[in-house]
Amino acid sequence: MTRRSLTRYAWLSIAAAVTTIALKALAYWLTGSVGLLSDALESLVNLVGGLMALSMLTIAARPADEDHAYGHGKAEYFSSGVEGALILVAAISIAAAAINRLLHPSALSEVGLGLAVSAVSSALNLAVALLLLRVGRLEHSITLEANAHHLLTDVWTSIGVLIGVAGVVFTGWLWLDPVVALLVAANILWTGTRIVWKSISGLMDPALPPGDLATIHAVLDRFRGENVQFHALRTRQAGALRFVSVHVLVPGAWTVHHGHELVERIETEMSEALPNSHVFTHLESLDDPASWEDEDLIRGGRNSHPTP
Repeated sequence: MTRRSLTRYAWLSIAAAVTTIALKALAYWLTGSVGLLSDALESLVNLVGGLMALSMLTIAARPADEDHAYGHGKAEYFSSGVEGALILVAAISIAAAAINRLLHPSALSEVGLGLAVSAVSSALNLAVALLLLRVGRLEHSITLEANAHHLLTDVWTSIGVLIGVAGVVFTGWLWLDPVVALLVAANILWTGTRIVWKSISGLMDPALPPGDLATIHAVLDRFRGENVQFHALRTRQAGALRFVSVHVLVPGAWTVHHGHELVERIETEMSEALPNSHVFTHLESLDDPASWEDEDLIRGGRNSHPTP
């Protein structure tokens, strides 16, 4: 699947958000439940998040150019970061509405119909969220994953609200509705914080996860029997793109052509083993003492062969 084709999933998220906003607003209008109002507000954030995801996925799909030699993949981190921030705003808004209702209780009405409408919107969100989560993980898209987790949070929010409203009906405790809304606000506050942190972490160029590093070392190990050594391995990730840089040390008697053939094989096998990766190699001589100086400079910031 191409990166550009991922935008259709953003459109699906937008369509689901518009539909659920309408359904949940209707449920609130029928019942007057502040819990259902909080649910509708969160769906409004879903819509803004979907629009942001669409724009950032469109930018991330652009090919590398003169001003962005390594592509536009980091645009996805902005999308997930903004969506996380919007979730935090929604949590504060929900908490404010819940506190107001807690101080000024109000009876609910048309509860049965309102709950039915809300349940339909929750089922729609669940179906879309599971699809986005599967595609996001498969395509390594942090934007789709953030959108999916937000929708899943919306589903759990709706379930909590339904329980709260039903509890009011069976017990007559009007305070139960705003208390559940406060719990909902706390839950989505936690989700928003995690999404924002993950976005910030991505912008800090973290190394590839342990599974990817194991794949890289497995490829390199296959070449060690050819009297080849490696050091100065560096990795980073930008959205769905992976970047790998490594110094390849070969016998000094090798010809340039022989060494070039070797690094071409390494880069090809690495790219095949690690999809969406850009592999950079630097050829050095095993017999030159200067080649080994890089070992002490990996984290020192003085390397004469910086990674991209």
